[in-house]
Amino acid sequence: MKHRGRYGDYGGYYVPEVLIPVLEELEEAFDRFRDDEAFVTELAELSTYYAGRPTPLYHAKRFSEHVGFQVYLKREDLLHGGAHKVNNTLGQGLLAKYMGKTKLIAETGAGQHGLATAMIGALLGMETKIFMGVTDVERQSVNVHKMKLCGAEVVPVEGGTGTLKDAINDALRYWTAHVTDTFYLFGTAAGPHPYPTIVKHFQSCISAEARQQFLDQLGRLPDMVVACIGGGSNAIGAFAHFIDDQDVKLIGVEAGGEGIGTGKHAASIVAGTPGVLHGARSYLLQDSEGQVVDTESISAGLDYPGVGPEHCYLSDIGRAQYVAAEDEAVLETFGLLTRIEGILPALESAHALAYVASLKGTLDPETVVMVNLSGRGDKDVGIVEQHRPLE
Repeated sequence: MKHRGRYGDYGGYYVPEVLIPVLEELEEAFDRFRDDEAFVTELAELSTYYAGRPTPLYHAKRFSEHVGFQVYLKREDLLHGGAHKVNNTLGQGLLAKYMGKTKLIAETGAGQHGLATAMIGALLGMETKIFMGVTDVERQSVNVHKMKLCGAEVVPVEGGTGTLKDAINDALRYWTAHVTDTFYLFGTAAGPHPYPTIVKHFQSCISAEARQQFLDQLGRLPDMVVACIGGGSNAIGAFAHFIDDQDVKLIGVEAGGEGIGTGKHAASIVAGTPGVLHGARSYLLQDSEGQVVDTESISAGLDYPGVGPEHCYLSDIGRAQYVAAEDEAVLETFGLLTRIEGILPALESAHALAYVASLKGTLDPETVVMVNLSGRGDKDVGIVEQHRPLE
C-alpha cells in the first residue's frame, strides 16, 4: 500500500492496520465526490457566501516602497474565521457529510484549523472534538474560547511539548478507536495518503484565484510566490497553480525560532532529514537515533517537526526553495506591516513577510512578489505584547 500518494521518496501511508481500510474509504469518497456536480456546487456556494471567496489580491504600496520592489498580498486573512483554513474545512466537512459521517475530530496548533473545524461542525450540525496541546491552549486562549462558543469540545493534550505534534498523536489514537462514525478533518498537507492530496485540492483555490488576478490586474504573473510553512497547507495552496510556471520562483518560509544553530526552531526542510512521522515519509527534525526532537517557534501554527511530502519533493527537485525566518525578524515585520499598511498579519504569515523584508534593496524595483497572507493576527496580539510591549 505504501506506493500510493508518493511524491518522489516522500508520502505514502505508514499507519496501524485498522486505519488502512478507513484511508482507502476516504480516498474512494474523495475521488467520487471531488467532481460530483452536487458536491462541487454546494462547496462553491459555501466558499462564496459563507467563507468569503474570492479574496482580494492587494498591492501593498507602502510595504513595497519600504522594500524597494512590488509586493502583493493574497488576502486569505479576510476569510470567515480569519485564515485560509476554512477552505479545507469546508471541503473536508462536506466530504464527511456526503460519506454519512456524523462526528468530526481535528488537531490544531494555533487554533485556526480547530476554529475552522468548529465552525463547519456548527454549520453542518456535527459533534466536533478538537485536540490541542496544552502549551497551545494557553497561548491561543482566544481561539479556544471561540471553538467552545461554536459548540466544539476542546481536548487538552499534555504529552510531549504540548504542541501540534502531540495533538496529532492523540487525534490519530482517538480516530483509530472511533472510525465508524467519525471523520478526521486533517488540517495540513501532511499525514498519510490521501490527506496531502485532499488538502492541496481544497487549498489550491488560493493560487487559482491569484494567478488569474495577476493576469487581470498586471497582465503578467508574479516573479516570486512566498508563503509560510509548517505542515504546508497554505504554501501548497499558494504554489499549486504556479508549479508549471517555471519563471515563477516558489519560496516556503519555515520557523527559524531562535536560530538554526541553537536547535530551537521548527525548520524541517532547512535543517531536517528524511524519516516517518504521522503516517508519511518526509523531512523531519530528529536525533541520530530517529527520535523526533522538540521544536520551538513563536508561532504555534508553525511549531511542527515535520512537513508535507510534496514540499519535500519540490525542494529535492529544486522547483521550490525553503528558507527560515527567526522570531526576532518575524516580530519586527509583524509590527512593520501593521504600522505602514494597517494590516495585522498572523505570526505564521509574518514569517513569509519577514523573508520578503530581508530582500530589501536586492531586487529590481519592477520585481513582483506575492505573499500569501494566510491569516490575521488578532490571535497573536497577546504573544506580540509579551515580546514587544508597547510604551
